Amino acid sequence: MKGILKGLAVTLRTMTRRSVTRQYPEVKPDLPPRSRGVIALLEENCTSCMLCARECPDWCIYIESHKEVQPPEVEGGRARSKNVLDRFAIDFSLCMYCGICIEVCPFDALFWSPEFEYAEQQIAGLTHEMDLLGTWMDTVQREEDGK
Repeated sequence: MKGILKGLAVTLRTMTRRSVTRQYPEVKPDLPPRSRGVIALLEENCTSCMLCARECPDWCIYIESHKEVQPPEVEGGRARSKNVLDRFAIDFSLCMYCGICIEVCPFDALFWSPEFEYAEQQIAGLTHEMDLLGTWMDTVQREEDGK
């Protein structure tokens, strides 16, 4: 009998409290500072090494690049070739947000962004190109920034 009364007391307390409901589109949620929402790209750091695309279990990262030959820095030196990133896209309809691509990137080009509002009307719109992935870098909290 004591247990039933205790349970009824908890129920009564819960019923008399005001509910805390956030009206989502108007009131944004307070996210923890290092939340994982979407993957952001720092384009300057990407060398098109393809490690992220090869290690992705879903194969949802698409990278296209070309080689450019740079003239020698000093006279008599040899010309160097450099990969130039043409396309970097992530298909978020396939991505399982495991973070392997971020972990294997040796040049710190990929980061977790707390951005979570990136829904699209059509599933084909969930393939985000590098221009959009780059805009999410503004929301990334990096350790070296001290934010």
